[in-house]
This record gives sequence, structure tokens and C-alpha cells, in this order.
Amino acid sequence: MNRKELIPIQLLPLGDKAIVLQFEEDVSEATHAKIQAVARYLDRHPIPGILEYVPAYTTLTVYYNPWLLSNKGKTDPYDKVISILQEVLTKTREQKANGSRIVEIPVCYGGRYGPDLMEVASHNKLTPAKVIELHSKRVYLVHMIGFAPGFPYLGGLDKRLATPRKNEPRATIPAGSVGIAGTQTGVYPITTPGGWQLIGRTPLVLFDPQREQPSLLKAGDRVRFLPVSEEDFKKHEQQHEH
Repeated sequence: MNRKELIPIQLLPLGDKAIVLQFEEDVSEATHAKIQAVARYLDRHPIPGILEYVPAYTTLTVYYNPWLLSNKGKTDPYDKVISILQEVLTKTREQKANGSRIVEIPVCYGGRYGPDLMEVASHNKLTPAKVIELHSKRVYLVHMIGFAPGFPYLGGLDKRLATPRKNEPRATIPAGSVGIAGTQTGVYPITTPGGWQLIGRTPLVLFDPQREQPSLLKAGDRVRFLPVSEEDFKKHEQQHEH
């Protein structure tokens, strides 16, 4: 069996300073596990010249310094990175996923915290109470962090809650807002424009540049939403104020 058969992952150039590892076409937990296995290996085995790696739904983009990897111009840096990544893939393809951390996020649904709850309910022919039940009963997987600092893209939304983005995005969405866009759900970690359907808000601070780990969540974490009253929301908010 040759290396290509052992590692059916495409390695594609992205300019002259990055390579995209394309794992699968479809988003799945199995694909996520493969991506995280490679990311964990690179975390534990730093490679001179590899600057950064960014996981997404089906890809891992690796950024590198061509000069450091060219051996002062003696070798082709692209070929060098390809060789390194093929070796990494060989070492990680049989690894099993680590146990995920579960983060519980309190959410006050509806009202001024979730102005689009009724729209999501109406679109899916559900009651607001049923939307809250379906949204909070799942345990979600953080596939990646992106769009804004600390923004988690969560997989596992009940298909009965799928709702298109708003036709006209809002100019300002409060930090902590929980939204739905298509078959995805997520939490806005900072105040920012956005077009997701807002169904609730959490008092937790998902991104704080002053913390040792600024982002509360990371790829591979699991998230469970806990419905809370407005009174409990305010209590949580006071507890987490700086």
C-alpha cells in the first residue's frame, strides 16, 4: 500500500506561505477528530518554520516561513513542508480523539435577549417553548473558532431549528448573543455586526484578551446551553463583571 492510499488527504498550496490539508468534503465528527489529531500533534511537537495552523470544518491550514524551511535557499520550502506534513499525517491517522471538555453556558431565551425567537419558531412551525427545548437539549461540538475572536461554530443543531440568516444584518449585536444561521448555532463573543437569528443571550464572557486563555472555548470542546430566567441572567452577569 503506497503513501497516497494510507493518507487520502489532499495537500493544497495556498500562496507561497501556507498549505491547506483537505480532509473530507462533508462536515462530520469523524472529520473533526482527524483534524484535531493533527492539530494536537503540532501543538505537542513544535516544528521550526511552522508558524500557525488554523482548523476549520473540513480543513487545516498550515502557515509557514519559507526562508526558515528552505535551509538558506538550498531546498524548496514547499516540498519540505509537504514532507513534514505527510510524516505528521502518518503518525496521527490512527490516533483516537481525546475526551472532550463540556462547557455549560447559561442562556436567557427570548424577550430583549432573543429578539428573533418568535421568527425562528414561526419559520419552523414550532412554539417558542419548543425552540428553547430543542436548542437546549443538545450537546454541541465546537468545530472551529472564527469570524470574530472567540466565536464558536457549533455542530449538532436539531434540523427542526434550521433558519436562514436575516435578510438585513444588524449593525450591532450584543456580546453573548446566541444565534442560529442555517443549520449552525453559535455565540457572539464580542459586540459586532451580524446576520444570525438571535434567540437568547448568555452572561458569560466568551472572549477576554486579559485572560491567560482569551477564548473561553476552543475547537474540540462540547457545549451545553442551560435555560435561565432573566433574574438568574442578571445574577450571573453581576458575578462575571470585571
